[in-house]
Amino acid sequence: MTAAQLDRTFAALSDPTRRAILDRLSEGEASLSELAAAFPVSIQAVAKHLRVLEEAGLVSRGREGQVRPARIDGAPLRDAAEWIERYRPFWRERFQRLDRRLAQRRRDA
Repeated sequence: MTAAQLDRTFAALSDPTRRAILDRLSEGEASLSELAAAFPVSIQAVAKHLRVLEEAGLVSRGREGQVRPARIDGAPLRDAAEWIERYRPFWRERFQRLDRRLAQRRRDA
């Protein structure tokens, strides 16, 4: 994954409505009108959010007659998770250090 792709993924995930759209699509594909029905915003606003998700590669759209169902594409999410996973040792070490410090304070008390 390129830095630009990672930037697009995290930028798309930064919005709660887009994350909610992805949550809905994780249950199965949906049309724009089906997605819009679940949100208190206009269909145009949902279409814009969907476009951002498409541009980030998180969603793809097919064509079934006049309906263009959207479906989630997990590859960018997997790539973002792999990038985040690189920081697990850092956080593990920080939490272990905190655990040691708390245990020492309990012993000293």
